Amino acid sequence: MAGGSEEDPYTKPIGRWSVFFYGVGHMLNDITASCWFTYLLLFLTQIGLSPRDAAIVMLSGQVADGFATIFTGELIDRFGHFKIWHAAGSILVAISFSSVFGGCLPCSILHNESLSLETFSYSMFAAIFNIGWAATQVSHMAMVNCISLNSTSRVALTSCRNAFTMVANLSLYAIALVVFGVIKAGSKENTETQYRWIAYTSITVGCCFVVIFLMGTKEPRLRMDLKETSRRVRIPWVYWFKKLLYYQVAMVYLLTRLVLNVSQAYLAFFVIDDLQMDQSAKALVPAIIYIGSFVVSVLLQEIPWNGKRLKAYYSAGGIIWMFCGAAILLLPRDISSFMYAISVFIGIANALMMVTAISMQSVLVGAEVGGCAFVCGSLSFLDKMSCGLALYILQSHQSTSPRTQLNNGHQSIYLSVTRYGLGLVPGLCSLVGVVVTFFMELEAAGSLSMPLLDEPLLE
Repeated sequence: MAGGSEEDPYTKPIGRWSVFFYGVGHMLNDITASCWFTYLLLFLTQIGLSPRDAAIVMLSGQVADGFATIFTGELIDRFGHFKIWHAAGSILVAISFSSVFGGCLPCSILHNESLSLETFSYSMFAAIFNIGWAATQVSHMAMVNCISLNSTSRVALTSCRNAFTMVANLSLYAIALVVFGVIKAGSKENTETQYRWIAYTSITVGCCFVVIFLMGTKEPRLRMDLKETSRRVRIPWVYWFKKLLYYQVAMVYLLTRLVLNVSQAYLAFFVIDDLQMDQSAKALVPAIIYIGSFVVSVLLQEIPWNGKRLKAYYSAGGIIWMFCGAAILLLPRDISSFMYAISVFIGIANALMMVTAISMQSVLVGAEVGGCAFVCGSLSFLDKMSCGLALYILQSHQSTSPRTQLNNGHQSIYLSVTRYGLGLVPGLCSLVGVVVTFFMELEAAGSLSMPLLDEPLLE
């Protein structure tokens, strides 16, 4: 990399164990986030909250997360100490997440089962959970750019993190598949027991990997060791606001997260309520998606990347999602088994879009490590606020919008808000993301002066 010598340890590729220890550091966040977006709205409505109240709980968490990412990013840029922020955030996540899915604690203390108190309780713990989640996410994402200046190593770190994201999601759905099979949801108490066991098991698994990360990963010293260079200087916010690429990458990242999060939030609703598939499908269908994403994420590590390929692979993922969205909108209940095939393509599209969108973010940061945490935090802020508002709007119409039934011969298609949330919204976001990507100049001076990767990561 420009500016580095052969003796500079920060321009040399890092070891595979270092990549592994870093990659497992987001497992707790990933497994709890997967449960959050897949099952929170379903859980809250099943225990008696209205769709609007469930949306308020989701929105309170997303808003808290959004503002926390901004403040966390600024503080990390000022003071560093990535591992301390990561550990503190993980503790908050572990404590509060068990309360989000563990029943209404204030209701038990006050012996009051009112829906208003339940909504307040779940909203409070959702906010606490997301504050901790934000601290862990920003510190972990920003750490990539401060561990190494070697672009190959940065891609390896990001790819390993993405691979373990898929492992975390698959772990959740394996846990959910067992729990839903063993404990039947015949009452509110049984439903709370189901999700309580899912939450406790997920936290236990995630915390084990957090310990591995904290023990195996050293505190990055790149920012301190480069104090004599311009890269160490803290970069003001206005520097990024003057770059067109910042807005383009922010838009692509925002739209990509909307595609993944909104579709994940309505997937369980769709397979159970609209398609009326078996209860096991709400764990099996998401598992198929993440198996597909995991396989594609591993294969993407073997590709020599440059700006054109980033744009091409993102566009391919977006186009696949457009077709999947159209298929979901038109899929009749009579042939619901086709959802398994659609899930494979959704998994492929998710991996193509997410890996390339994060890689664009790394291209934007480059060697400007003095502002890497702000970039991660600000883009995450946009992601959390947009997802929270989108889910709130959709859920607000869930109980007021009538289902439209289209008859095509002997087949019936029910156009519900759930179907719009899983099919139409991700499809439109993918379309806009592809258009924005088309006008990006990733190979312009200052953004990407050389290929991200000249040779495969895995030998």
